[in-house]
Amino acid sequence: MTGRGNGVPCPLFYMERIQKIIAHAGICSRRKAEEYIAQGRVKVDGKPVTQPGLKVDPEQVVITVDGKPLREEKKIYILLHKPRGYVTTMSDPQGRPIVTDLLPEIKERLFPVGRLDLDSEGALLLTNDGALANQVLHPRFEVNKTYEATVRDLPKKSDLQRLEQGIVLDGKKTWPAQLRILKKKKDVTVIEIIIHEGKKRQVRKMFQAVGHPVIRLKRTPTAGCS
Repeated sequence: MTGRGNGVPCPLFYMERIQKIIAHAGICSRRKAEEYIAQGRVKVDGKPVTQPGLKVDPEQVVITVDGKPLREEKKIYILLHKPRGYVTTMSDPQGRPIVTDLLPEIKERLFPVGRLDLDSEGALLLTNDGALANQVLHPRFEVNKTYEATVRDLPKKSDLQRLEQGIVLDGKKTWPAQLRILKKKKDVTVIEIIIHEGKKRQVRKMFQAVGHPVIRLKRTPTAGCS
């Protein structure tokens, strides 16, 4: 991709609303970007933007704010271990620790790819690459997400087969999963489960549905940085 000059960076968003592109570039909020548009301070290919909802592809056009061009930002990829007790959001109204608190030295705007709930731990990718995030998260790309689930008691073979074939959660059937028993202990079993969906608390709900609630959940990294 060709450069956009020496202005502030802009991440790649294909056919995105222009105020969102400007906000993701770190220039200002979306609301402020709409004010800039109304004031005639935003141009696309040299022409003033008159519609706040205009959708453009920043790879194909030159966007300027006050004459300064946006350019593609350097892509950052960080695979970290999220401990239990952190929420996978950029902010939390309850004031709980958030994953970006683990990276105080990183000043760029990063976002987590996928979810790990407060009580879960393990591999979590943070990036500013929206295109990669979409490929990892959307089920149609079938990117595996691997977890180690410690569940209560020992599931029957029929329970595991139900999960492997897909079960109905919240009115929708899950995609088939891969399962493998890793350890058998007195009152718990450690099971590796591989899925390529990422619904909220999906793994916990799956095991709950077959009568074996999750006691501990850890996501493990794979070749796809799941």
